[in-house]
Amino acid sequence: MAAVLFDFSGTLFRVESADAWLRAALAGAGLALPGPELAETARALEAAGALPGGANPLRVPEELAEVWETRDQSPELHRAAYTGLSRQVPLPGPGLHDALYDRHMAPGAWRPYPDAAEVLGALRGHGIAVGVVSNIGWDLRPVFRAHGLDRYVDTYVLSYEHGIRKPDPRLFATACAALGAEPGRTLMVGDDRRADGGAAALGCAVHFVDHLPVTERPAGLRPVLDLVR
Repeated sequence: MAAVLFDFSGTLFRVESADAWLRAALAGAGLALPGPELAETARALEAAGALPGGANPLRVPEELAEVWETRDQSPELHRAAYTGLSRQVPLPGPGLHDALYDRHMAPGAWRPYPDAAEVLGALRGHGIAVGVVSNIGWDLRPVFRAHGLDRYVDTYVLSYEHGIRKPDPRLFATACAALGAEPGRTLMVGDDRRADGGAAALGCAVHFVDHLPVTERPAGLRPVLDLVR
């Protein structure tokens, strides 16, 4: 393999829990909720799918259906989709919906999987180019920089910067071109069989990992090193 492309959320990084996310936003706003109410509100936000990178909505309200489908094509659509979902849940202050959205973009809201640095560093050592291909509505580069992983990434191809999203083969083609790698010598690694599996249509090999909490997937990326040899 000449190059490996990685998804972001659920592949290299995992967002914090809904409980921690809500606590951080409340603290930033100088607000608090009693323990049982906080736990119930966090569960309701999670069920609503309001945490980007967390669980998908159990149900998308009809008035949000269109923006939900196009959410990864611009920052405005992404914010509208997720704050729209959070507004399905009563919160102690109207500004908290935007505060929650802003919190999920903070580097501190994300943790790399335990083997991410090891695997990315090994690929760099073998001279294999690395790209990040993500369906997202905001710039994730600061997250990589804050966690010391940016030095291993040669290119970022983000849906909102191109107006197209996975599984559209054009997004993977853009990444391959940026790395100077032929699709037939490129591996795509992700957690979403539909979105990340779209790379196969371009001729890339595809490998899937499980979208699990960081503590439950200590070595899920290591098989990538065997696949590129």
